[in-house]
Amino acid sequence: MDYKTSGVDIEAGRKFVSQIKKTVEATHSKNVIGGLGGFGGLFKLPVGEYSNPILVSGTDGVGTKLEIAQEKRFHFEVGIDLVAMCINDIVTTGAVPLFFLDYIATGKLEENQLMEVVNGISTACKDNNCSLLGGETAEMPGFYAINKYDLAGFCVGIVEESKLINGQNICEDNSIIALKSNGMHSNGFSLVRKIIEKNEDIEQRFKSITNLNFYDELMKPTRIYAELVRKICLANIEIKGMAHITGGGLPENLPRAIPSGLIPYIDKKSWEIPFMFKFLKDIGKIPDKDYWNTFNLGVGFCLICDKENVSNIIKICSNEDMSAWEIGHVISKNDLNQSQIIAGL
Repeated sequence: MDYKTSGVDIEAGRKFVSQIKKTVEATHSKNVIGGLGGFGGLFKLPVGEYSNPILVSGTDGVGTKLEIAQEKRFHFEVGIDLVAMCINDIVTTGAVPLFFLDYIATGKLEENQLMEVVNGISTACKDNNCSLLGGETAEMPGFYAINKYDLAGFCVGIVEESKLINGQNICEDNSIIALKSNGMHSNGFSLVRKIIEKNEDIEQRFKSITNLNFYDELMKPTRIYAELVRKICLANIEIKGMAHITGGGLPENLPRAIPSGLIPYIDKKSWEIPFMFKFLKDIGKIPDKDYWNTFNLGVGFCLICDKENVSNIIKICSNEDMSAWEIGHVISKNDLNQSQIIAGL
């Protein structure tokens, strides 16, 4: 027995690294030292641009969306998802992304499949001025099935200490602005997969109503909000808090951005929930509580600011082709109990 016979092809791994080298290095900024292939990625911090820099890190995966992605061949899209889930988290502090690392684990290294994943990762990094500094591809036969892979990402950003956004300045009557999602993003897919499993005609039913491909709409990659947030900050408009609307939806994620003693009051009539969510709710008979606490329902990210800044922020969003609207405001916890806010929205 040799290593290849056991299921691990070292030569294929080396070839894969060689093939992704140009794609990865195309994302590198002037701060990257050396190239791909070392035991650690080197990045020179731009400390000269900051007085008191703070590093912000985040890590995440794509979740069970990967199951559908691998079955329906949306590998490029989930590469974007991986970067988005990490960058959107660190951006909530006002940080600018610096570099990203990925971890890909698979039962058998399928070159074309994983090249698409890396291309998605690289594209998302390049579009957000984030260097893909390195990563790891692990071939794990017997642990993962053939043609199956899992993804994990790790991102580091930087923010000036005096410009750190931590929600501490949020007060009553501050406005909450919603930024439109690109669809499902990367949450709720364990529920989605069960709905698909129990409705074999789901594609036909969706197409008969919308004339669109169900999986093309379902698998749209997570929108990344970093550049938009950066432009708002450059316009010297104060953002007091931000929330990335991921698993748990608005009821779970918005309160995380708001200080103790305050809660968000959301007007659910302020926007039209995209059809995909309504379709899944109807066909899956999803209870309201699970509906609101599982999906983003068209809201991918939220900004909290003073009322006088709302119109300027929405104008910048419009100029960047981003749909944004005032979704609610901040109130005292004493005005309405938390359970009513979450259940009633």
